[in-house]
Amino acid sequence: MAVLYGKFEKPEKVKIEEETATSTFTRFIAEPFERGFGHTVGNALRRIMLTSLEAPGIISVRMEGVPHEYMAIEGIIEDMTRVILNLKGALFRKLPSSSDTRKVEVVSKVFEVTQDMIDKGNGSYNVLLQDLVGSSTFEIINPEMPMFTVTKPMVKRIDIKIGIGRGYVPSERHIGIERGVDEIVIDTIFSPVRLVNYYVENTRVGRDTDYDRLIIEVETDGRINPKEALTFATQVFMEQFKIFDTLKLYDLTFDQEIVEENKDREEIMRKLLLKINEIELSVRSTNCLQSAKIETIGELVVMPESDMLKFRNFGKKSLNEIKQKLTEMGLTLGMDLSKYGINKDNVKEVLNQYLEEGKQEK
Repeated sequence: MAVLYGKFEKPEKVKIEEETATSTFTRFIAEPFERGFGHTVGNALRRIMLTSLEAPGIISVRMEGVPHEYMAIEGIIEDMTRVILNLKGALFRKLPSSSDTRKVEVVSKVFEVTQDMIDKGNGSYNVLLQDLVGSSTFEIINPEMPMFTVTKPMVKRIDIKIGIGRGYVPSERHIGIERGVDEIVIDTIFSPVRLVNYYVENTRVGRDTDYDRLIIEVETDGRINPKEALTFATQVFMEQFKIFDTLKLYDLTFDQEIVEENKDREEIMRKLLLKINEIELSVRSTNCLQSAKIETIGELVVMPESDMLKFRNFGKKSLNEIKQKLTEMGLTLGMDLSKYGINKDNVKEVLNQYLEEGKQEK
């Protein structure tokens, strides 16, 4: 059973403020919402973007000759605690597909710092993030981020484990990690969204000015872009609501849906009722259709291409001309018009009935 509700105003699309948009910041605008819905939607999306989106992050590190994080490293200015803090700022990007596994990936690299490299740096050499990361399936967002400063020639192996998660995870809560010898598990900030602001302003619909305009500002750290953040949050939001749909007793229909359906039907019926000689086809194509006893666009669009080519003196050139003309009208050959109760067998009858109903209303 369907229950009829009144019309709800809702946005038809989300606008992006292009002049202020960057790869890490975007302002989204959606209007009109019914009064109060701007805060309902804006606050929910903000909370999800800040807490529930996933991204890669370093979960552990092992550096040769460094058994724990509370020690100085010979030949390196920074101690291991400082190095770990720098590693926490490393940003990686990966959008795993449904066929990928979510296993932790180990990225290993042997980095070498020579005396010549130190001399060129006036006594020290800055090791960057890209110097520590070997080949992997992850893209480095900030490859030139400094990690530590070397003052003596050295060759060391470093193993970094990268996983995908959400939110902030302290070192003791990382699960599924087989900790190796001298491996240091670290706290990880997986959340890729730095800031979300939303504003609700009044907007006009007709004469009424108390509808909501929702403005959402999203800033990310580059592991995902703002548009991805908003679309992911929307899908997480909808996924959480699915369980409540199991309690549904009735289907709701809205006045607006009925109006839109009627408007859509009126528009398509007007097109289907057009006579073949009203759409400016070539004489050859028009004659071929008349010979086939096709009088209206409705009778034409229900015909598949294969049937059209069976008509006498009807070739590819005429077919392409008709297809192009129908495309301009937003129609195609072989259209499925079942939602309007029209098929190949009853098209003439339905169109005639529609005409009669129109005459009676007048």
